[in-house]
This record gives sequence, C-alpha cells and structure tokens, in this order.
Amino acid sequence: MLLAACGGSAQSAETAPEFVFTYAENQPVNYPTTKSAYRFSELVYKKTDGRIKINVYPNGELGDENSVVEQLQFGGIDFARVSVMTLSETVPQYNVLMLPYIYTDKAHMWRVLDGETGGEFMGLLDEYSLVGLSWFDAGARSFYNSKREIKSPDDLQGLSIRVADSALMAALIRSLGGTPVKLAYSEVYSALETGAVDGAENNQPSYISTRHDNVAKYFVTDEHCRIPEMQLCAQSTWEHISDEDRKILRDCAAEAGAYERELWTKQEESAIESMKKSGCIITELTAEQRAVFKEKTQPLYEEFAGDYMDLVQKVANA
Repeated sequence: MLLAACGGSAQSAETAPEFVFTYAENQPVNYPTTKSAYRFSELVYKKTDGRIKINVYPNGELGDENSVVEQLQFGGIDFARVSVMTLSETVPQYNVLMLPYIYTDKAHMWRVLDGETGGEFMGLLDEYSLVGLSWFDAGARSFYNSKREIKSPDDLQGLSIRVADSALMAALIRSLGGTPVKLAYSEVYSALETGAVDGAENNQPSYISTRHDNVAKYFVTDEHCRIPEMQLCAQSTWEHISDEDRKILRDCAAEAGAYERELWTKQEESAIESMKKSGCIITELTAEQRAVFKEKTQPLYEEFAGDYMDLVQKVANA
C-alpha cells in the first residue's frame, strides 16, 4: 500500500500542469459562449499534454464584463469572453463594429472579422494590455414591443424602448423616434408586463430565453446591430508563455470560435421556431424598408466614429 501510494504521488507530480489559468464567462453553463469556453479549455489541455490547464468560471463568478476587462488588464484574470459593446468603452474604435445597419447581413460581418480588417481591430488591443484570440457570434439585435408592428421609423414614434447602458444604443433609439430607457436586463420582463416600457431590443435567443415573447409579441427583424464578442487573454499572461504555446492557444481559440458559431446558429434557428409556435408577430423588412432605417441613423456614424471613418469604409467595402 505504501509503495502504491508513493507511486501515485510521483505520477501526480509528473503530470501536474505547468500553468493553471482562469477564464471568466458571465453566461450559464449551457450557453453557446460558455460551452465554447469549455471546449477551448479542453483543447488547450489536450494539445499541451496537460501542461496548461484553464479553469472556466461561468455565471459571472469573477465579476461583470467591465470588471473582467479591468482584471484582465492588471493580470487578475488570464482569459475571458467579452462583448465588443463592453470593449468599446476601453477601445473607442470598436464603436465602428456596432454602428447601426453597417452590415448587410451575417456573411458581411464575418467577411470583416475573419479578414484583414478583423485582424486590424484585434491589433488595437495591444496598447490596452489585452490580446485578442478569436471572434464569437452574438447574433443580430432587433426591436420588439407590446404595442404594434414596426415597419418604418414612424412606427417607433412615442414608444419607450429599453436599452443597455450604452450611449450609442440610446442615440440609436432617439434617431429612430423612440424614447430610450436604461434599465437592468433582469427588470425588463416586469417593465414590459406593467407597461413601464413598451419594448426592447435583442437577439432572438435572448428574446425567447427570457420569455419576453409572452409580454411583447411584435418582433421586427430589422437587425440594427450585430455586436460580436471576443475571446481575450491578459497581456501579462501572454508574456509568460512560449511562442509555441501562444500558437497552440490561437489555434485552439480559432477552433472554439468556429464551434461557438455553429452552436449560435442552431440556437438562433431553435428560437425562431419557438417564436412562430408561441404566436409572435414577426415582421421581416424588405431591403427598401431597411434602407429607410439606415438613412435615419447615418448621423450616428459621425458622432460615434467620426475619427475612424477609414475603418468604417473598410467595413463597408467588405
């Protein structure tokens, strides 16, 4: 027994990881980004033969996204998945990626992010003690409300629309004639139910998972914003590993990113089916109708990305 115990201890010491890192994720374990974080961790562990172990902390255990970005910058957290909306508060050029109606569709966005321009956006993180690893999908955000169908900006006149704590999103609502109301996400259902707000905006999976379809059945797929997300590494962590391990991390992040896109597409399709079954009134805009919305929001390009119109043009050209 003693020999067996000693043998086990020696083996355990030999296989102990060289690095044990933390990964922050604010979504629950069954969410596409969280599943992809676990996939990333598993791939890294396997491809480094157990030398690098990454522990994923879901459900916002390590703090909200703003806090996580700060912790990444001073090395308190090693890896994280963060929305571009959050990153835009640190990297102002990221407002370009959120401009209303800047993408014609999902394929357009991925041509940007997977191409040279996407690499340029990732490179901007260098001066903020962050390293970009891969892009994640977060769908397209559209309007929904409890009052009426939305077919033109005129239909938004007088409607109070919940928005996240984002100056760009608030300005977007105002430019289309609505009244933005900043409200915690957890309070949106009751606000819609009581009439404290008339509507909100989000992607289909979030709309269904929060059961907002029960209290706001009018959904217009205007897709005003596509706000991607990123897997990040702390610069201080990046500097402590070899070039070989950096390549492994990038390869694993790319694979995890592709996996997340697959999961997101399936979840989106499932949500749309649920919307149809629950009796939602889904309004699909024509290209001409969508162009009217885009025209109304054009002043926001100068207001929020006036210093980065070269980047705006690169996105448009893609």
